[in-house]
Amino acid sequence: MISTPNLDKLFSPRSIAIVGASATLGKIGAMPVTLLQSNGYTGSIYPVNPRATEIQGLPCYSSLSKIEADIDLAIIAVPASHACEALEQARPGQIASAVIFSSGFSETGDEGHQQQLRLQTLAKERQIQLLGPNCLGYMNLRENTYATFSPAPLGGIVAPGSIGMVTQSGAFGAYAYCMARERGLGLSFWISTGNESDVDVADCISWLVQDPHTQVIMAYMEGCKNGDKLKDALSAARKASKPVVITKIGRTQSGAVAAASHTAALAGDDAVYDTLFKQYGAIRAHTIDEFFNIGHALSVWNKAPAISSLGIMSISGGVGALMADEADENELLLPQMPDAMQERLLKRIPFASPRNPVDVTGQAITDPGVFIDTALDMLEAGSYGALTVFLAAAGSSEALWPHIQNFARTLQDRYPDTPLALCALLPPERRHELEKLGCLTFSDPSIAIRTIAAILKRNRSQPPAVIANAAKTIIWPEGNGTLNETDSLRILKQAGVPVVPFDIVSSKSAASAAAAQINVPVVMKIISPNILHKSDMGGVKLNIQGADSVGRAYDEIMASAAEHAPNAQIDGILIAPMVPNGVECIMGMHRDPVFGPVIMFGLGGVFVEILKDVSFRLAPFSKQEALEMIHETRAVDLLKGARGRHPADIDAIAEGLAALSQLAHLTDGLIDSIDVNPFIALPAGQGAMALDALVIRKSSS
Repeated sequence: MISTPNLDKLFSPRSIAIVGASATLGKIGAMPVTLLQSNGYTGSIYPVNPRATEIQGLPCYSSLSKIEADIDLAIIAVPASHACEALEQARPGQIASAVIFSSGFSETGDEGHQQQLRLQTLAKERQIQLLGPNCLGYMNLRENTYATFSPAPLGGIVAPGSIGMVTQSGAFGAYAYCMARERGLGLSFWISTGNESDVDVADCISWLVQDPHTQVIMAYMEGCKNGDKLKDALSAARKASKPVVITKIGRTQSGAVAAASHTAALAGDDAVYDTLFKQYGAIRAHTIDEFFNIGHALSVWNKAPAISSLGIMSISGGVGALMADEADENELLLPQMPDAMQERLLKRIPFASPRNPVDVTGQAITDPGVFIDTALDMLEAGSYGALTVFLAAAGSSEALWPHIQNFARTLQDRYPDTPLALCALLPPERRHELEKLGCLTFSDPSIAIRTIAAILKRNRSQPPAVIANAAKTIIWPEGNGTLNETDSLRILKQAGVPVVPFDIVSSKSAASAAAAQINVPVVMKIISPNILHKSDMGGVKLNIQGADSVGRAYDEIMASAAEHAPNAQIDGILIAPMVPNGVECIMGMHRDPVFGPVIMFGLGGVFVEILKDVSFRLAPFSKQEALEMIHETRAVDLLKGARGRHPADIDAIAEGLAALSQLAHLTDGLIDSIDVNPFIALPAGQGAMALDALVIRKSSS
């Protein structure tokens, strides 16, 4: 666990100095002075500018050292070339934290990078916490602290609220602030981190988790330098029941990909981030609209539902079907109403559709009591994690408005732990009234379903596994580089991953003896760290039986190796029993440079990299999380026994995946990648085993 810095003086300062302060509107040094004064900041403000004695009615100082008091926060609004000098002029220990507005640092190239390193070194020596450089600063809405030069607040102040917003991009941050104001989102904090020379998004998330006024965290990310710190921040948020909504841009492939590793080829940056958010309980928003829809919904309804199922009630059968389709695409269950409740609805409205979606038809408009009675029946059944109701244009009706208010109030009073979403055309004042009652409101029913799905699914993931056998010792063969197949299989076996029984031979006679001992048809494979694709060069023989056949196969494999790889190191020939028919799977590990070992699972075969029907998790994880991985693949129906096949031993696959994840965790920093292909799943109850494996050790360079 990485310790979280105390950022109180940075984000809740009682004294602020503005270096580069100005009285000229439009200059970056003028904006924070203007905003602090005009919005009622109650702490001390110290403008710093050697060319002025007074700025905006406040005494001005020539340098930080001329201020007698200690300063919680210094805002640096001077060119990059003068930023270090400004901080150096302060007395050691005088400044607790600093926001660096200045651009011209790492984002500009090598010279700027060196300038940023100098800034970091100075801050570390003087124990100054840095936000930025090249950032828009931050706003503490509850304490009226505007440490920013963004003009966004001039267009209207966002009301204090329960959402903490942090963004790496200043431009996006200013836009997001305006969007929050437009949508009526109340913010606790708005933070822009810029180049993140010190304080980064993960630090801000951790600090917002501890803030009692923040209940929902919205973050915009472009990248991450410290994966462990981000994992800890998201874990802390989940433990505190504070949902995190993240928009992460960039869908590029991770650096150089090892050609020998399926996992590395498939685990691009975006797949790893997607896995991180899913596994650590964050909600990923793929569009700006979705970002704000989910954030807004969570600010209205922040409790974690117990089940991922949905009840739909509609006055339109067609829209109900549309919502059901959307629910199915978002993997939400739609349990039917109990029979007795269906019969009760049909007695009142014979043409209703009483299952789920429940279509109460337009007739319910003339009998508003149907809405409440049916909704209460649905919630009484206890099968729904949330209820979504489509009212079309009824929300604009003066006559129906009191009934809609009563509907929302009654359901929220009786079932406060179940999210209620109303889809209707509502004037803004009515929408706000319903939201005050704790009801979510939407004009588009499809958006409603997608947003509800994000809320319902946010607690599906399991906390990271605790490694009980952390003291387990893995015995490594000597040397560096790629392990041969047999050494790779031995490593897996030590870690608890089931592997096929095998023997290694170096002569025809030994091969025949080993095959006779196995006493079933065997597979024979060349063993060499230098030959990765054995089948392509004739290094594999299948279904061999009998001494003569084994001897011929041995000679043919060795001759083929001499022809196609004359300089390869030959460690022998593997002899193993042919495994009965099963489902061919693939699993592996790739070491991500930021987040460490990433485990992959999918069905095996030649199409794995083409179809990309795989799932990922960060190591380590439990068997339960492994089962979730397996069920995420589109081809899981084959494992369950599609088209008359016997169901595969899915539990054994999950146990193998969990064991692989623990191996990857325990040996992090020693292994670059592991490929287990194929990993055969036998019929249910008969287990699973690795038939081939390749472990690539981390290079010493």
